Amino acid sequence: MFSYVLRRILQSIPILFVVLTLVFVVVRVLPGDPAVAALGDYATREAVQALREKMGLDAPLWLQYFRFLGSLLHGDLGKSIVTGYPVWNQVMEVLPHTLELTFFGILFGYVCGVPLGIVAAVRRNSFLDYFNRVFSLVGLSVPAFYLGILLILLLCIQFPFFPVVGAGSFSDPAENLRHVFLPALTLGLLMTAYITRMTRSSILETIREDYVRTAKAKGVLDRVVLYKHVLRNALIPIVALGSLYAVTLIGSSVMVEIVFSRPGLGKLMVGAIKQRDYTTLQSVMVIYAVIVVLFNLATDLVYSLIDPRIKYK
Repeated sequence: MFSYVLRRILQSIPILFVVLTLVFVVVRVLPGDPAVAALGDYATREAVQALREKMGLDAPLWLQYFRFLGSLLHGDLGKSIVTGYPVWNQVMEVLPHTLELTFFGILFGYVCGVPLGIVAAVRRNSFLDYFNRVFSLVGLSVPAFYLGILLILLLCIQFPFFPVVGAGSFSDPAENLRHVFLPALTLGLLMTAYITRMTRSSILETIREDYVRTAKAKGVLDRVVLYKHVLRNALIPIVALGSLYAVTLIGSSVMVEIVFSRPGLGKLMVGAIKQRDYTTLQSVMVIYAVIVVLFNLATDLVYSLIDPRIKYK
C-alpha cells in the first residue's frame, strides 16, 4: 500500500506542474497593472516603475516563472503585493473555514444522498422514486449562489434561525456550527442531488447481477441482499463519480463564501483578482490544486475499504 501511495504521489507531480504553469500564465494575462492597482491611478510613472522593479514584474516572464517555482519548492508563497503581509499567513487564517465548509457539504451529500438513492431504487416507479428524481434534477440545475440566497431569505430573514454572515469562532463550537450550517446545507443539497441520482442508477444496475439473483434464490433476506451484496458493490461507482463532483463542489464553495460573506479561500481569491494581487491569486490557486490532488488520492485509497478485492498494484 505504501508503494502505491508513493507512486500516486509521484504521478501527481507532473499534474501539479502543469496546473502551476497554467496558473502562472492565466494570472499574467489578466488585464491591468498590479503596480497601478497598488499605488492608484494618479501615481507617477516613476513610482509605478519603482514598484514594478520591487515586485520583480520588470523581469522577463521566463525569469518570473522560475522564481515562482523556486519559491514554491522552498514553501514560500511570497508576500501580498497590496498589503505586504506574507500570503502564507493569510491562507492559514482562512483555509480552515474553507475545509470545514467543504467537509460538511460533502458529508451532508453522502449521508442524505445514499439513503434517498436506495429508496428510489428499491421503490422504483413509485411516488418516492419520482419525487427523488425530480429533486435530483432540480438540485443539479440550481446554481449554488442562487440556492444560498433562497436559504438566506427563508432561514435568516423570514425565519431568523441562523446568522446571515460570518463564520463564527472555532473556540465556540456551537456558534461555529450555527454559522456553517446554511453554507454547508447549500453545498450539501447540490451534492445530495448528484449522489441520489448516482446511487439509484448504480443500485438498479447492480441488482440485476447473477449473484444477487442467486442470493435471493437461496432465501437470503431482502434486507441482507440489499446492504451486504448490492450496496457494497454499488458504492464503487458512487464513490468514484461522487469524488469527481466533489471537486466541482470545492469550486462552488467560492460562490457560497461570497454569498454568506464567510472568510475562506474563495473570498481571498476574489479579493486578489479585484486588486490585481498576483502573489495572493497564484498562491490561492496553488492551494486549490493541491487540495484537489490530495482529495483524488484519498478517493483511491477509500476504494480498498469499500471492496477488499481491489488490490494496490
